[in-house]
This record gives sequence, structure tokens and C-alpha cells, in this order.
Amino acid sequence: MTGTITQEIEALLRAALAPTQLQVINDSARHHGHAGDDGSGESHFTVVIESAAFAGKSRVERQRMVNAALGDIPGKRVHALAIRASAPGE
Repeated sequence: MTGTITQEIEALLRAALAPTQLQVINDSARHHGHAGDDGSGESHFTVVIESAAFAGKSRVERQRMVNAALGDIPGKRVHALAIRASAPGE
């Protein structure tokens, strides 16, 4: 199932970072009943992204780039977001 937040995350990241690979994985079912589970089914995500924009950037810089692209989604509309960001060839 692809929810509205999943689609929004994908669209924002494609627009901002032109990824060569992108997976947005909804981990919410694994956290049902735990802290941050708001019952929406869209509270916990993993983003696996590869983009040339990450070349020469540290892990923290890459995470900041992803968070900046997502605006108010991390921490406000989504409880948890795991980010695995790489540049092509890594």
C-alpha cells in the first residue's frame, strides 16, 4: 500500500535531489502500538536514496539535504525517518 505521505516523500525527493535510485519504505506496521504510532499507518519510514547531489558530502550533510527537501514531514507529520543516502558508485 502506498499512502499519501509515501507519495509526497517520493515527489519531494525526486524534485529536489533527482535521485538515480529511490525507495520509500513504510515501516509503520512494525511500530504499531509503540511511541509515535498515531494510527495513520504512516508514522515510520525508511528512505534509501542515491543521488549525484550527495557526491563529496558527509553522512550528516546528506541527511540534512534529505530533511530540507522534505520540509515539515520529518518530526512533525512523520514520527521517525531513517535515511540511507549515497552517491552513485558508492
